[in-house]
Amino acid sequence: MIEPDLTQLNAPVPPPDGDAKRIALAAAMAAFEKDSANAQGSGAPQRLSHASSPTQGKRKMRQTFYFNRALAASIAALMIGAPAAFMLSRTYGTGGASLPNLPVASPPAEVAVAPRIEAPAAVQPAPAPSAPMAREERVKMAGALGGRADGVVVPPPRLAGSIRKDAEQRLSRSQSAKPVAAMSAEGARPSPPVDAHVAPESEFRDRFESKEINPVKVTAAEPVSTFSIDVDTASYAFARRALNAGRLPPKDSVRVEEFVNYFPYDYPKPESAQAPFKPTITVTPSPWKAGNRLVHVAIQGYALQNAERPRANLVFLIDVSGSMSSQDRLPLVKNALRMLVGELKPEDSVAIVTYASGSGVALEPTKIADKAKILAAVDALGAGGSTAGAQGIQDAYRLAESNFDRSAVNRVILATDGDFNVGVTDQSELKGLIERKREKGVFLSILGVGQGNYNDALMQTLAQNGNGAAVYVDTLNEARKALVEEASSTLFPIAKDVKIQVEWNPARVSEYRLIGYETRALRREDFNNDKVDAGDVGSGHRVTAIYEITPAGSEKKLVDDLRYEKRNLPAARERAEGEFGFLKLRYKLPKEDASRLITQPIADQQSVENLARAPQDVRFSIAVATFAQLLKGAPYLGDYSYDDVIALAQGARGDDPFGYRAEFVNLARLAKSARP
Repeated sequence: MIEPDLTQLNAPVPPPDGDAKRIALAAAMAAFEKDSANAQGSGAPQRLSHASSPTQGKRKMRQTFYFNRALAASIAALMIGAPAAFMLSRTYGTGGASLPNLPVASPPAEVAVAPRIEAPAAVQPAPAPSAPMAREERVKMAGALGGRADGVVVPPPRLAGSIRKDAEQRLSRSQSAKPVAAMSAEGARPSPPVDAHVAPESEFRDRFESKEINPVKVTAAEPVSTFSIDVDTASYAFARRALNAGRLPPKDSVRVEEFVNYFPYDYPKPESAQAPFKPTITVTPSPWKAGNRLVHVAIQGYALQNAERPRANLVFLIDVSGSMSSQDRLPLVKNALRMLVGELKPEDSVAIVTYASGSGVALEPTKIADKAKILAAVDALGAGGSTAGAQGIQDAYRLAESNFDRSAVNRVILATDGDFNVGVTDQSELKGLIERKREKGVFLSILGVGQGNYNDALMQTLAQNGNGAAVYVDTLNEARKALVEEASSTLFPIAKDVKIQVEWNPARVSEYRLIGYETRALRREDFNNDKVDAGDVGSGHRVTAIYEITPAGSEKKLVDDLRYEKRNLPAARERAEGEFGFLKLRYKLPKEDASRLITQPIADQQSVENLARAPQDVRFSIAVATFAQLLKGAPYLGDYSYDDVIALAQGARGDDPFGYRAEFVNLARLAKSARP
């Protein structure tokens, strides 16, 4: 007999919702108990025995366990859950009849430890048994895995290898499993409920761009450092979420500059929008390496007055795919949009495009004066389907262009929890599309939410090429910060293509390294090339960059002098006896295509001999930069620790009206005990 093709039955099974899971679980247990009774001599069709046809037996078992996907999903849930989850069959089963009293082989004495996989949130597991698993439960699991008892062979279902292996290991580990209460008493952290739309912790698919930490450079060989500014803050908010959950953030997710630029600072302010930046430089001793110094470059942007602010023409592009249904995703985005609408002027306009399996217009361009209509459209948003993000982007740009206002800020704001898996998904194609739209005057900003499938690398690329900022919103307070307190800096640019270049004086500086900005590095020739895109700065934004330098003549250099290096630099000494280096800042005004230049020397008179004498904001930002380096695993900090960071930050908290600095100190404390 030709065996039917069951390939489709081996496909990965999506997690069912709570009601489907309970129904399927009851059906699975009823079918299992019915087959068990048949094996004892009923007139119903028999389970596979030595006298039966192997092909017939396999077909019977597959019909029992794989008749439909809901039943298969319940079996998968049983296999990946803790053994105690099987005890719930007593509650959700139909008959409560006992399985036949079959002997079960003892589990092996030593097994590999399987990764922790949480039970689905819809079925809360009972505490794991402290004694060996009850005989009845062991029988049920052994039957599900396949085995032999009283001459009856129970073949295993065709489960995915990783699921089956985990179930086998959990069965064998039941001999020594501890109850949750005992684990809590020993200081272990009980597992939180699992979001049905988020992969188990061991399967998180958050993606971040991997970049090498900036190296130490020899001034004589490479005296010029060039980079694009960055005002994004997503990295800090993502790390905060991880630390509050008791784990360290992935190293690749940590971008030092986004930690530092997350906080408001009271830097000296420029006087007009025509000269929108005022650089302030402070040179301090390094807190982690005696003899070295830190060059702290603070750049404050001009804050537009209310009358100076242009009209806003905004298109919200909202991911409403199925994964957005949890409270920290679409409901959070909807609350954020309500707050932003409350900050806009009556003449500003808003449109909403949604995307899931396809995309559509939920709200045509509407003036804020008709706020009730806008809020009704926001309230009506719901989640379901796959993620046709690229199609949504194209539709959002079409809507923005149809309502384009040359005198306004024309911006698309993308709110999403992750990746695009339908339509144009190639990153280079999306980048090209966004660059073309940017040249036409329509910018793109990112509002990221959720975890488990967050494609940070793609979001960063899209925001950087769309002349916008990328923020990550994990709480309503963060939404308020990004879209209420900093609404002007988020939406209204004061300058574009902002670049920084520092030339170091080899007579005073033997080595240097830029702390952070790894994803923003530019070539030296890019600085004067107005065709090269760089970062944008919004109204009132401030940017901080920190260099660590090793003074010339120091005995603690990381790079040895070259044997044949030219050591005589009289001309440099004559020109810059009192200068460590020279700062240049290049930018374009929002409506201009030619760049402007600001310059300032980095001189001795900007130095303080003791870090404690540096301005409060300088000290706090150095503490934040140090914390981010510790999380990232930077090799340059010696024995400097989280306790040192806490002490430095505590002494520089100052006025903290929104509690951001107090929250930072708490995160540093959490990092000390967080698991990797």
